[in-house]
Amino acid sequence: MCARVVIFQVQIKMVNIVITMKVMPESIDVDLNELENKVVKEIKEYTGETQVKKEIEPVAFGLKALKITFVMDENKGSTEELEDKINVIDGVKSVEVVDVRRAIG
Repeated sequence: MCARVVIFQVQIKMVNIVITMKVMPESIDVDLNELENKVVKEIKEYTGETQVKKEIEPVAFGLKALKITFVMDENKGSTEELEDKINVIDGVKSVEVVDVRRAIG
């Protein structure tokens, strides 16, 4: 009798995730365009070149927040390191991840 050994190779495919961060400026006097450029630069350095969607969300009394959505490889793991880098940018009061989703396709 002949025994046939079959090896199954299972490929675990890591996917991309779509992350939305909310960046709160220190005050209404912070230049949001300049802040946006600095935040996007940090995101691109952390994730590599990626698509970024930016929007400004009114909060209250003239204060506006930056909402930035970007794609990141799931292999990167947590965004904690990126959040720490953004938090030390002049003019940033806080950074919060408000949404994380797996990209389809």
